[in-house]
Amino acid sequence: MSLANYKNNLSKLQSLIALLLLCIVFAVLSDKFFTVANGLNVMRQISVNICIAVGMTLIILTAGIDLSVGSVLALCGAITAGVLKNGIALPSFNLFIGFTITGAILAGIVVGSLLGFFNGLVITKFKVPPFVATLAMLTIARGLTMLYTNGFPISSFSNSFTYIGGGWLLGLPVPVWIAAIIVITAIIVTKKIKLGRYIFAIGGNENAARLSGININKVKIMVYTIAGALAAVGGIIVTARLDSAQPNAGTSYELDAIAAVVIGGTSLSGGRGSIWGTVLGALIIGVLNNGLVLLDVSPFWQQVVKGGVILLAVIIDKMNTKNE
Repeated sequence: MSLANYKNNLSKLQSLIALLLLCIVFAVLSDKFFTVANGLNVMRQISVNICIAVGMTLIILTAGIDLSVGSVLALCGAITAGVLKNGIALPSFNLFIGFTITGAILAGIVVGSLLGFFNGLVITKFKVPPFVATLAMLTIARGLTMLYTNGFPISSFSNSFTYIGGGWLLGLPVPVWIAAIIVITAIIVTKKIKLGRYIFAIGGNENAARLSGININKVKIMVYTIAGALAAVGGIIVTARLDSAQPNAGTSYELDAIAAVVIGGTSLSGGRGSIWGTVLGALIIGVLNNGLVLLDVSPFWQQVVKGGVILLAVIIDKMNTKNE
């Protein structure tokens, strides 16, 4: 094996190696780390981040970014909770619309999709940079959440709804199953469907993709719409798990999602990365957070460590890009 091939294979495995090293270190330092209960706890904790990060991966593969997913998560969680608990009253028409659990979930996902669609539309049609467009949506969605909830939580739901966030199925938490379905679907999309090839092509060279006949705007709008829908799924899981839609839910979730994507080896320049890498990135963040908590490390130092890991991942990404 040549040195170039060896380096290439090593770069592909660096996220897995980092995860294994973290597990070994925390297993040595804490006897509570390598337990079934703790493993399931980590899986439950990272499930929401995986849902969001999958959508973020698709966006970053196109060389975009979405800073609004945390606020979209909060708004969609609040809308799902609101229509489930209170329905929609239209006094002018003497009409009241009640929602089943399925209807409320669909309402939340539709709202998330529409917000993502709006992001994609602004980015493609008005040529607004993704950073600016989604930063604006971050503020808009958070404001709408506060307006919808009046700044107060919406709480107390049926066991059937809270089961989505806190229930168990075949020995695993329900959120883990939801995240697994999303991951498998995303892998199929990126590996087997034309949309996946178009996403990589746009991120690799947008001008070449346009000349080859790919509808750049359509693909980007689809990607941002998917990311909005997945943020909504995350919001529904969080709401069901807490049995409450909190107006400030999802704060900084976009940073954890971006961190998972970057640590998982997806290039911020676009065109290179994988869904499986993002899952590993989310696992690394989850294991890191869990291990530091078990070691009773201050939350403030946890932020410092997480920031250092993200910075290191970006530096490694830049070095890998430079060597290609």
